Amino acid sequence: MNTRTPAESPVETRLRELLSRRILILDGAMGTMIQRRKLTEAEFRGERFADHPVDVRGNNELLVLTKPDVVREIHDAYLAAGADLIETNTFGATRIAQEDYALGHLAYEMNVEAARLARAACDRFSTPEKPRFVCGALGPTPKTASISPDVNDPGARNVTFDELAQAYGEQARGLLDGGADILLVETIFDTLNAKAAIFAIESEFERRGARWPVIISGTVTDASGRILSGQTVEAFWYSVRHARPLAVGLNCALGAALMRPYIEELAAIADTFVSVYPNAGLPNPMSDTGFDETPEVTSRLLREFAQAGFVNIAGGCCGTTPEHIRAIAQAIDGIAPRSVPASDHALKLAGLEPLRIDESTLFVNIGERTNVTGSKAFARLILAEKYEEAVAVARQQVEAGAQIIDVNMDEAMLDSARAMTRFLNLIAAEPDIARVPVMIDSSKWSVIEAGLKCVQGKSVVNSISLKEGEAEFLRQATLARRYGAAVVVMAFDEQGQADTFERKVGICKRSYDLLTQKAEFPPEDIIFDPNVFAIATGIEEHNNYAVDFIEATRWIRQHLPHAKVSGGISNVSFSFRGNDHVREAIHTVFLYHAIKAGLTMGIVNAGQLGVYEEIEPELRS
Repeated sequence: MNTRTPAESPVETRLRELLSRRILILDGAMGTMIQRRKLTEAEFRGERFADHPVDVRGNNELLVLTKPDVVREIHDAYLAAGADLIETNTFGATRIAQEDYALGHLAYEMNVEAARLARAACDRFSTPEKPRFVCGALGPTPKTASISPDVNDPGARNVTFDELAQAYGEQARGLLDGGADILLVETIFDTLNAKAAIFAIESEFERRGARWPVIISGTVTDASGRILSGQTVEAFWYSVRHARPLAVGLNCALGAALMRPYIEELAAIADTFVSVYPNAGLPNPMSDTGFDETPEVTSRLLREFAQAGFVNIAGGCCGTTPEHIRAIAQAIDGIAPRSVPASDHALKLAGLEPLRIDESTLFVNIGERTNVTGSKAFARLILAEKYEEAVAVARQQVEAGAQIIDVNMDEAMLDSARAMTRFLNLIAAEPDIARVPVMIDSSKWSVIEAGLKCVQGKSVVNSISLKEGEAEFLRQATLARRYGAAVVVMAFDEQGQADTFERKVGICKRSYDLLTQKAEFPPEDIIFDPNVFAIATGIEEHNNYAVDFIEATRWIRQHLPHAKVSGGISNVSFSFRGNDHVREAIHTVFLYHAIKAGLTMGIVNAGQLGVYEEIEPELRS
């Protein structure tokens, strides 16, 4: 696996230069324009599919093979209206979506031909002063990786991450082979689907040894301000940010008026360009387009967005036409584009809601009870497949103050990957639990990877280390980033676990350099665990374990910029198991000093921590 990112493409460099100078115009709805044609079943079929056993009317993507002139004319109309960017007619051109028409085997061909049609149109209209670009459109598919299709089984899924990634990979290959300039993952109502698309796209870039610009566009479905799978706008952005998109934005579902607060929120937090292409208001079956906004109304609203500094790319979705796009282009002409804010180095995690961890953040509690190796009670529930009761343990941790929950299924009698998948799918259906990020905890990479394929938010991998050497360490780190996760890095190398201050800082420094220099891993997404070991074991060499951890924490925070530090707090008192009063005091005192040294977070039983000032003085020393 290549751990280095392919260089930015000339197309992306050109687009960034244009976006810094003006707002670019995206085209409008393809489906609306096709519907206006009132094409018959026979016209959709053409000669090639005259005897196809399944009705295909409404399969708009098939038209690139059977009625390419219709698609070409629509592209030309949008380009003539002033569009800088046009989308390929591939919204539903994944193998998964095309199986509804028994045409899944044609997915690659559809994407190639659609991109060729758009490429030819852009080449006809491009000038040095106004270049035109092809956006290869990747739609959401009719299946969701985060939502159960069965009301009686919230852990069920009708599609897997791997199936989605395979379908999106095939689509991305076809679009790029056909000449697309940009890959646009759009109308995202389940972030896990989008993460599968991003994973597939990054894998395709690695295969080709080159990158193309990527745009990510989510869909807020109603006035709750969340996408269908439950994430807030900020949580959505944190979850897809690892794609390093040229732009992130919102489209579909809402008209511009209802979309305004959400695009304003995104514009304030996204450290990249922002796109917006709303519907033409609300559905209206009496209207020619099926929606109620005229070009004048939509363009006025988008002009207000531009004047407020919200956007870098503007266009239209359902119900918009070349007339809408012409009006938008004229309304926005001459307005300065949004200024992209500088990136910061906060650790940005997400469940359904965001968790931002920076220098001003107080200590972050990671709930430890959803761990079969650390909780016999939880292990018994999982082994007995009493998942409803196991989910209740996660709920108790969140209610007790856990801001992240650590999930571990490493038990010899378990199919750990299956148990991890089942449990994560179940808690995804519980908004009061799923609102917090997940730490996927295992000593087996295969189990971690199974967990990463279930989580729509930005999670934490616990853990990777140099135990198996540099090549495996970098491979796992690269995959973790491709899945969109931060990583816990253990102070563990080829010689074993670090148990002295010198070994701890040496391994952490080596790991940090490898991650940031060879894997280009964001330093703010690195969380070191310098190993919390038990004290008071009766062995003299163990007496300094707690102090060494605290001093290593201080050193890491001072010498490894933007990295965070975590630890398994209850390990320190393991010699006193059975004496809860003493253990609670040890945890509280240890945390007091470790936090002062810079400890960012820790795996703790959130309901069993004391207050330092309330502990008897003799137990503090």
